[in-house]
Parts: sequence; structure tokens; C-alpha cells
Amino acid sequence: MIPYENLKRLNTPFINKLKQGFDKVLDNGYYILGPELEAFEKEYAAWHNIPYCVGISNGLDALILSLKACDIPVGSEVIVPSNTYIASILAILNCQLVPVLVEPDLATYNIDPDKIEEAITPNTKAIMVVHLYGKCCQMDKILAIKEQYNLFLIEDCAQAHGATFKGTLAGTFGGFGAFSFYPTKNLGALGDAGAVICDDETHKNTLMQLRNYGSERKYYNDIIGYNNRLDEMQAAFLSAKLPHLKEMNAHRNKLAKLYFDNLSDQFILPVQDADYYDVFHIFNIRHPKRDDLQNYLAEKEIGTVIHYPVAPHQQKALAEVKGLKDSYPIAEKIHNTTLSIPCSFCHTEDEIMQVVEALNNY
Repeated sequence: MIPYENLKRLNTPFINKLKQGFDKVLDNGYYILGPELEAFEKEYAAWHNIPYCVGISNGLDALILSLKACDIPVGSEVIVPSNTYIASILAILNCQLVPVLVEPDLATYNIDPDKIEEAITPNTKAIMVVHLYGKCCQMDKILAIKEQYNLFLIEDCAQAHGATFKGTLAGTFGGFGAFSFYPTKNLGALGDAGAVICDDETHKNTLMQLRNYGSERKYYNDIIGYNNRLDEMQAAFLSAKLPHLKEMNAHRNKLAKLYFDNLSDQFILPVQDADYYDVFHIFNIRHPKRDDLQNYLAEKEIGTVIHYPVAPHQQKALAEVKGLKDSYPIAEKIHNTTLSIPCSFCHTEDEIMQVVEALNNY
């Protein structure tokens, strides 16, 4: 059996460091907003060569608090890709804002910069880009639009830890970089966890207040806030794994190269471009008989996942959201044909070649 992911195997190389982090938190007696969180925030900011990092409870809350920190009027529009994971859209809705879905580029699966401008109205206040599958968006064009229309920029970096576009890291393009550290991510905690990185001190201070009941000083609440803190234990685990993030991403790239070099042309593979360093949180292929292909691989004991089986606008939860179109054909095409195949730090090159053999025999 070759699983799609095996978290126990993935974390085994770090087991001693993880146990040391656990013992450290247990021994020092700080469990909320303590030294481990502060240390991780400094380390993660430094890793991105950016001034500030604020630990948040999870990736969705990182997006919500980023939008809240923008202080956008209720009812304002936020541009977001039509094929994103629903969390991106839920964040917008939970801030009482209006999601405006823009179709992706079918080659990259990321929001198509050439379609953004036509979606902008006087009520547009922000663009939320999503660096899907571990590939950055085409940020030069997007940044030009952001500046021209004076929009906020929120980067959903949940799948893009360490990805770059033209040498610039995801999350550092000038706004808010919201990360999830869900256990399967390229940098994964042992539970829910998230963070926002930014280069603006006012935004950093607002985020720190928002995550902690609107309080900068205990029992003094200056703004309406929430309880969205990254806890000490997860911060310690993340600090244990962060020094290995580049190594883990390099391993995923090595596995991805095996697919690129050996898979037959019956599969549509991720596009490759020298401007991008992809981190392959997800290695997706596309095939017109996706469901049959998935069943075939299951019979061969090869685990796969569909990211994602239902396009956001077709979700029951969004059925009553005003302004959404009935059809986003490019998103639907992706959702109906995409299949994610094994490509994790837990996998060996031999396992990937077994997957290649099975796929080529389909």
C-alpha cells in the first residue's frame, strides 16, 4: 500500500525534536502566549526576511483576521479565485464582505491576472490570491493591479510554504501572508495552527489584538477581538520542524521530477516555468476519466485525493450567496478532472516510481 499521506512516517525524522519541544512547554508552565510562540514568530518572520509574524489558531482564522485588520467596510467586494478551497471564501463571508469569483488560468490553476481587472468595481477593496497546490500566483501583474486601484492584498499561502515567484517568497508581496500549519502542510503542526506575516507594524499590532480578545494589555480591551491564538505546544512543534522546511520542499521537488520525467502524455501535468519555485504541496494530474483512474489506482493500493471534488459555487453552503454566477466553467473543468497523487516528504523515490508504473499502465 502506498498511502497518499502518512503523517506518522512524515514526522518520524523529527520525533526527538518534537518530544524535546513537548517537554520544554510542559516544564516551563507557559501554555498560552508564552516564550515558544514568541520564538516561533521571530523564526518564521526571519525565515521570510520580513519583520513580523503573528501566530494564529489556524489558516481560516489567519485569513479572517487579515481581512479584519484591513478595516474594510461591511459589504465591500473581495476578489478571489473561483477554484479555491472554500476556506478562502468563508473568510470573506465571515467578515460580512462580498466574494467576487474570478476564473483561474487553466495552465497554473491560479487566479488569471488578465481577468481580475474586469471584475473590479468601485466597491472592490481587496484581492485575495491563493497560491494553490504550492505554486505562487503571477504576482507582478497582480501587484500592478493592486497599486493601480489601491487595493489591499491578502495572500492565502496555506499550500505554499517556501514557494517563490521570481525569487520572492509567497506571503511577502506586500500585504498579509496567511498560512495554515495543518498537519499535512509542507510545514505542518501536530494539530491546527496558523500565522500571518506582514511588514507593517500597525497591521502586526492590530492582528495581535484581534487574536487576543482585542486586548494589547491583559483585561484592557481596545477593539472587538476574538480568541484565535496559536498555542505554545504547536509553536514548539513548528520551531522543531522549521529548520527542515527547505529540505522537505527539496524532497517534494525530487519526487515531482520523477513524475515529470516518467509519466506518459495521457496525463495533464502541472506547468513548469523558470520564474516559479514550486513546493508541490499537492502534485495534481488531470485526466478526463478521473474517477475511473482513481478507482484503478485504489485497486493497485495507491492512495489519491481529489482537491477538490466540488467547485465552491456549487457548494450547498454558498447557494444563497448573492452575486455568484451559475457557472464558472474553468473551475468546473479543473474540479471534474483533477487528481492528487502521492508526493510527500514521507514518500520514497521507489514508491513514486511504483505510482508512475501504475499510472502508465492505465
